Amino acid sequence: MNSFSDAVSAASSFVWGPFLLIPLLLGTGLYLTVRLKGLQFRKLGPALRLGLLQRKEPSSDAAGDISHYQALTTALAATVGVGNIAGVATAIGIGGPGALFWMWVTGLVGMASKYSEAFLGSRFRVVDEKGEQRGGPQEYLKRGIRGPLGKVLAVAFAVFAALAAFGIGNMTQTNTIAQSLDDTFGVPPLATGIVIVLFVGVVLLGGIKRIGAVTASFVPLMIIFYIVAGLLVLGANVTAIPDALALVFTDAFTGTAATGGFVGSTVALALQFGVARGLFSNESGLGSAAIVAAAAKTQHPVRQGLVSMTQTFIDTIIVVSFTGLVIITSGAWTSGEEGAAMTADAMSSGPLAQFGGAVVAIAVVFFALSTVIGWAYYGERCATSLFGIKVSLPYRVVFTLVCLVGAMWELDLVWGIADVLNGLMALPNLVGLLLLSGLVVRETKAYLAKDPDLTDPPAVLEDLSPAR
Repeated sequence: MNSFSDAVSAASSFVWGPFLLIPLLLGTGLYLTVRLKGLQFRKLGPALRLGLLQRKEPSSDAAGDISHYQALTTALAATVGVGNIAGVATAIGIGGPGALFWMWVTGLVGMASKYSEAFLGSRFRVVDEKGEQRGGPQEYLKRGIRGPLGKVLAVAFAVFAALAAFGIGNMTQTNTIAQSLDDTFGVPPLATGIVIVLFVGVVLLGGIKRIGAVTASFVPLMIIFYIVAGLLVLGANVTAIPDALALVFTDAFTGTAATGGFVGSTVALALQFGVARGLFSNESGLGSAAIVAAAAKTQHPVRQGLVSMTQTFIDTIIVVSFTGLVIITSGAWTSGEEGAAMTADAMSSGPLAQFGGAVVAIAVVFFALSTVIGWAYYGERCATSLFGIKVSLPYRVVFTLVCLVGAMWELDLVWGIADVLNGLMALPNLVGLLLLSGLVVRETKAYLAKDPDLTDPPAVLEDLSPAR
């Protein structure tokens, strides 16, 4: 087992090292940012209005299964998970406060990647045997890139995503729930696992429409709950915020000296873990959010791409920032604690001294459960693209039962495997984004020339309807 663990660790270091995924991930995001002329900054306001306030298309004729808002909350459900609690703490605990800076960078340039993949997911979606929309990298890589290269990239993504769903979207999430409830409230992991299986099973049996309805109901509440708790702690440590921000920016380029229970880190560690955990949290460039974007009712791919882009902003620039600043301002990053325990320690400062652990445990339950639901849909869509609609129900059943396994096992190794599979998922998608960037830029420019603020009735834009 030690040799296998060492092999996983070596694979993770290579995939997330300075010569493969990190430059490709950041480079693709930066390249798309330049080619799209900073779209994520120019159109963030209209995109937030369309996704959070308008929520759906004005016309009922738009093709799709769920609304803009439900697609956004389902994507948020899949991304706002333990990565926002335990992942941020792990990144800072190993890479120092500078890791938060690289998480921000990953999020900001990743918004262009998220826009592009969601645009392509909507543009190249197909209708499956059930009459539901199916799209994502497994479709747009195959249909958008001609020849065998596109097919190879599409199959590679689908295989890695269907497998990765059991790691990033299942066992790592359910295990964190079980450990948090056991440590905080003394709930046996078996009992937690059984409840998770029942809840997930009921939701998944209803398909994407039930998933969308469930996430639309509780995702906003869980994020607000967590942010309010973070604000209380930051309010108590408000004088430490300027120094914390200075530490984030300076340590990103100088490394962090050993202090307290922190053993010190280099710039390379801050970069590696900041980018890796940033991607684990917001999934920009991973291609996963394009799968649910394809299910949204929209009259043009640009509109859904912009709505999906806001998911990265909410996840990283808002939720991740709260976790990181709470950890740094409270001094918990030097405590020697790890993962969610570090975040719980940070939340236990100030007015939440008696309740910090409970707040984090509750947040973990909601964040992780929502991620399980979202990733079950991602994995199923990829599995059906490989083997047909007949595997849909078996995949849901197996995925649900694995939740019990995750709750019961010690899963240090699974975190490493999840990192590797995440990276392997991202590789074919990032290559595809680069190859299809011309199409994305061309059609985005044409649409926004007619509807710059996302307010014009889509009916007048029929000449821009994308070819299917």
